Amino acid sequence: MSSALLTDHYELTMLRAALASGAANRRAVFEVFARHLPLGRRYGVVAGTGRVLDALADFRFGDAELSFLRDNQVVNEQTLEFLASYRFSGDVYGYREGECYFPGSPIMVVEGTFAEAVLLETVILSILNHDSAIASAASRMVHAAGSRPIIEMGSRRTHERAAVAAARAAYLAGFASTSNLMAGSTYGVPTAGTSAHAFTLLHSSEYDAFQAQIDSLGADTTLLVDTYDVAKAVRTAVELAGPELGAVRIDSGDLAVAAHEVRQMLDGLGATKTRIVVTSDLDEYAIAALAAAPVDGYGVGTSVVTGSGAPTAAMVYKLVAREDAEGALQAVAKKSVGKPSRGGRKNAFRALEDGTATAELVTTSPGDPAPEGSRPLLHELVRGGEIVGREPLAAARHRHQSSVAELPVLAHQLSQGDAVIPTVFT
Repeated sequence: MSSALLTDHYELTMLRAALASGAANRRAVFEVFARHLPLGRRYGVVAGTGRVLDALADFRFGDAELSFLRDNQVVNEQTLEFLASYRFSGDVYGYREGECYFPGSPIMVVEGTFAEAVLLETVILSILNHDSAIASAASRMVHAAGSRPIIEMGSRRTHERAAVAAARAAYLAGFASTSNLMAGSTYGVPTAGTSAHAFTLLHSSEYDAFQAQIDSLGADTTLLVDTYDVAKAVRTAVELAGPELGAVRIDSGDLAVAAHEVRQMLDGLGATKTRIVVTSDLDEYAIAALAAAPVDGYGVGTSVVTGSGAPTAAMVYKLVAREDAEGALQAVAKKSVGKPSRGGRKNAFRALEDGTATAELVTTSPGDPAPEGSRPLLHELVRGGEIVGREPLAAARHRHQSSVAELPVLAHQLSQGDAVIPTVFT
């Protein structure tokens, strides 16, 4: 399926005018960066790079796309002719998925002709803004949960396609599994699921519902125990499944109090290995508040698929350099109040001291080697139009663990504050 119409109309307006003026083929460098971290968070997480590469591979204007543009008089025939043979032939560099980022980090750099690169603005931003927002929120939740696993279960709280991307981003940031089967099929994210209150209500009694689930799925299943009376449900669950009952799920009430009461009941009934999973509008703050409760796992829905209050990462796509009359690249920058940009093709490094990040070093000398005690952050993703930066999702997941481990301890404070390390431009 073509991704070419995941494009704002104004990009084609600019293309049409640039073709007419003769500027369309000038070399240009665009940069994706965030001016700030949302909601006073201490770090952000890059996610969606793999999906950007997929979208770039499918960015083709076929007969259907061209007919739509022609029939709706979006562009003229000259522009349609250009689009009919459009193939991105430039280069793309970027932070790898799972990497942490900070204000001003050059998360992605797109180099090519203006005509080629300007068309990619919307699709790149829509993917990176969404997926990075989800991953950034998920990372905070994972840290708050400690060693306890989290299931992503927010599909019913967002757009059906966004749900698949959100599941991928949450898993990248450390979630253990997702309830979304499309994410499992498309990206290999482990899937998990229990049952809803509807299953219990379908049967004439809680006893019958539990028995049916155990008969079908075995004693290691997870039984939802808060449809009627939690204490009675726990006793019924252990009576039917025995001490080998896999888990119980609590989805309402004061979760901390309920978890303590249920743990005591389970232990008293001999089900000492039965796990307790809690759900019900959890976010990183609620998870942190449950740290002392006897909880073995969490299910998070609405908060993760909406970025826990920050559904976008506030990233922008700006022209930072263009070819001048002599054929050399010239730095350009927006100077408007409140929305300035820094001109010039960038490079970026993470400064480290004894294994702990101390600064984001951003330079406008892209050929310079990594400063002593730092590691490079920009990696080749596309070379001459050919995608060279694909990697397994597992690699991004592992990278995120390593990147977060480098951050100072203050990175994990849930209170609002500044970025945990400064961005230093040289």
